[in-house]
Amino acid sequence: MKNALVVGGTGMLSNVSLWLAENGYHVSVIGRDPKKMNLLLEKGLAQYRITPMLVDYRNDKELRNHIKSFQEKNGKIDLVVAWIHSIAANSLNIIIEEINVYNQNWSLFHILGSSADLNEIKRRTVLSGYKYHQVQLGFINQNGFSRWLTHEEISNGVINSILKDKPLSIIGTTNAKKQLP
Repeated sequence: MKNALVVGGTGMLSNVSLWLAENGYHVSVIGRDPKKMNLLLEKGLAQYRITPMLVDYRNDKELRNHIKSFQEKNGKIDLVVAWIHSIAANSLNIIIEEINVYNQNWSLFHILGSSADLNEIKRRTVLSGYKYHQVQLGFINQNGFSRWLTHEEISNGVINSILKDKPLSIIGTTNAKKQLP
């Protein structure tokens, strides 16, 4: 069985967590809120394939220990979907370092906000040992107004990005002038 890690997988990415579990992955879900984690586990038939990882990813040591422990118990991680806020500057590179210890052939889908500078983020990220994908969240133009994406639209867009395996995906519309090729 393949292993996946979803960072922020109890909120807007909860349907991604469930979809991965329903599609044969053993999914470790990082979340900070026990109530949201329990709600996720109560959804869907694939809950036995989901391992809750209650950890604040801003705590570098705790994050590193949880990822290392998961891999020692369950094996290498093959796929990571990560929505990490900018307040956790080291988190993504810690995840990358720990997964690279066990696997040098995995995929990362890095979820980013609509105003993110994709090139700058890519420059700050360790890019060896895995396949890097950026998924930028935008907004929807509807009836002359713009609105944020719903959790369902975000999850569906991320799932589509995983299926298409493209280096860059944009969900919705962005105002970004600088895009990666």
